[in-house]
Amino acid sequence: MTGLDVSAPPVPRSEEVLTSEALAFVADLDARFHDRRDELLAARRTRREEIARTGRLDFLPGTADVRDSDWTVAPVPADLRDRRVEITGPTDPKMAINALNSGARVWLADLEDANTPHWRNVVGGQLTLRDAVRGRLAFTSPEGKEYAVADPASTPVVLPRPRGWHFDEAHLTAGGRPVVAALVDFGLHFFHNARELLAAGSGPYYYLPKMESHLEARLWDDVFTHAEASLGVPHGSVRATVLIETITAAFEMDEILHELRDHAAGLNAGRWDYLFSIIKNFRDAGPGFTLPDRNAVTMAAPMMTAYSDLLVRTCHRRGAFAIGGMAAFIPSRRDPEVNERAFAKVREDKTREARAGFDGSWVAHPDLVPLCEEVFDAVLDGRDNQLDVLRDDVAVSAADLLAVGETPGERTEAGLRGNVRIGMQYLHAWLSGNGAAGIDNLMEDAATAEISRSQVWQWVYNEATLDTGEVVTRELVERLVAEEHEALGGAVDDDARRLFVDCALGEDFPDFLTLQAYDVLLARGD
Repeated sequence: MTGLDVSAPPVPRSEEVLTSEALAFVADLDARFHDRRDELLAARRTRREEIARTGRLDFLPGTADVRDSDWTVAPVPADLRDRRVEITGPTDPKMAINALNSGARVWLADLEDANTPHWRNVVGGQLTLRDAVRGRLAFTSPEGKEYAVADPASTPVVLPRPRGWHFDEAHLTAGGRPVVAALVDFGLHFFHNARELLAAGSGPYYYLPKMESHLEARLWDDVFTHAEASLGVPHGSVRATVLIETITAAFEMDEILHELRDHAAGLNAGRWDYLFSIIKNFRDAGPGFTLPDRNAVTMAAPMMTAYSDLLVRTCHRRGAFAIGGMAAFIPSRRDPEVNERAFAKVREDKTREARAGFDGSWVAHPDLVPLCEEVFDAVLDGRDNQLDVLRDDVAVSAADLLAVGETPGERTEAGLRGNVRIGMQYLHAWLSGNGAAGIDNLMEDAATAEISRSQVWQWVYNEATLDTGEVVTRELVERLVAEEHEALGGAVDDDARRLFVDCALGEDFPDFLTLQAYDVLLARGD
């Protein structure tokens, strides 16, 4: 008996992943930690209510001793000490093979923002990772093109990213209650691969998304400790890199690393979800928290510089790695001028990160790997990382992290239209099973879609004025939705359009767009 009920469409080879032993392992994790997860989600709502009431955030007075005292995380394993370029992407076999052949040092195997949680993707991603660990990943396209890993001995280190704490997996239930999706994604991967990875001289390494407090990191640490003991693998085998992609987590970087200190590898500047988190938490805090067009908000904005500098300083003081943000550009095969301009921007962005002390950075496409590597090679100068760059010059206050009103840029009609168009296009792709969609030469995922819809909501709520002099109203957005939907010529279905409107214009602000979209998937039988 596994303690779990599986109610899902059939998926080829699912019996390799959904073994009775693996399901029992996941059931045990869920039984032990589900209620604590629920309490932490309730704590998020309480904190958000406090932000709405005060319009403020600050460093926690109760954990000042953690921030002020000297301590470090456990030494990072040898195969995670050089992370100068990391590629991110979904776990379908073709994309996985391309990532493994990219020359990057790390592949973020995304079971979260770049993955639609169709059951076939949930199970298929686990199969891809299982095959990759065992050196037998291969794929033949419907057209007969064969894909294979060129050199299994020199592939990137693989860091799966499970879904965030907020998500439940409806296809697996315990006593009628859906299982916590993060525990499904982590549990299945850890159960099937931890021993294999350790035997190969590596280990079970992960990226952890969407955390909002150090107490959520404590929960992950307890999950890791229990999972290691259950399978009899050494304590500390798991290593986690935490995405600091919420404004609340930015105030608890030290505390998050401290909670995970036996299992921590580093922090990542997840810039897109970070912007979404700022909008979400301060959406009703007045015009001073209303951002300009999403593409106008660069890492040079004062609040973003404060965030990234604090991340580097915190990581290196604690012996952890600081990983930079995403270069989302997808090179064009037809327009060299577009590529030239984009590559120049990517080079500028990666150079800024390298000079700021980051140990590596993310790219979304294999063609960007050599560029990112070249930039970091020049700064590293033979070193594996920049842990020696302590950034003692950095002193960041709460006001610096919340300097939203100092962000340069305009709110434009073109930006509003872009939010509408991209939001609808991405939701259509997501509902179709593709969580990483190339739109206008950029890799869009759930994080960028969240910015698009939340920014529309915030502009309407705060009656923002566009560069045209027009005030953003519900009626204006509805008109633009109709115009952009028609211009897309049937490329966006009614479900995607309705979802976008509901999440961008609804009186109640949904915490996560993907939770609304997941209900549509379930209604469709996916």
